[in-house]
Amino acid sequence: MEGVLTPEIWIAVAEKTKIPELRRTTRDEPDYDKLMRSRLAILDQHKLKLSDIQSVIGSLKPLEGAKEFLDELRTLTQVLILSDTFEQFATPLLRHLNWPTLLCHKLVVENDRIVDYKLRIADQKRKTVAALRQLNYFVASAGDSYNDTGMLLEANAGFLIHAPENVKREFPQFKAVENHRDLMKLVKEAIA
Repeated sequence: MEGVLTPEIWIAVAEKTKIPELRRTTRDEPDYDKLMRSRLAILDQHKLKLSDIQSVIGSLKPLEGAKEFLDELRTLTQVLILSDTFEQFATPLLRHLNWPTLLCHKLVVENDRIVDYKLRIADQKRKTVAALRQLNYFVASAGDSYNDTGMLLEANAGFLIHAPENVKREFPQFKAVENHRDLMKLVKEAIA
């Protein structure tokens, strides 16, 4: 979701709070647990609460063309968003996107303080795509980060959108685009 359809939440929080360490995302760090443990420590150190982060998220809008892309895609096929975001973060953004189906993780919160996170299952994006393929669904997927590459490899067709150069360089087997119009063309070709 983030970086593909919506802005990166943690980057927005970093900009609002002036805490540059929160700018690290799965585009920079392939080890999700290491990244999240670092984020939790930073939040604790700076006494940032869930409500502080939700306030920033409430000000975000989808990326240019994202809503129109999803609206058109839903006229062609079923759409499922697999994300490493959290239920407590996603609601305002889902509202802007006309409530697409989202599978993501959950934060552990005590008195507005984020104390931990719970994955649905490890490697949930790849495993979800594998399960859909076992049900004989054709799966086209798109992502932008290291944490998307397992899903892209597992899909019948995988694409990069808005990916940084390091990810494009390490995964040249995926066609890479910079806008939703070009992504729609690739998806249409794949599902034709």
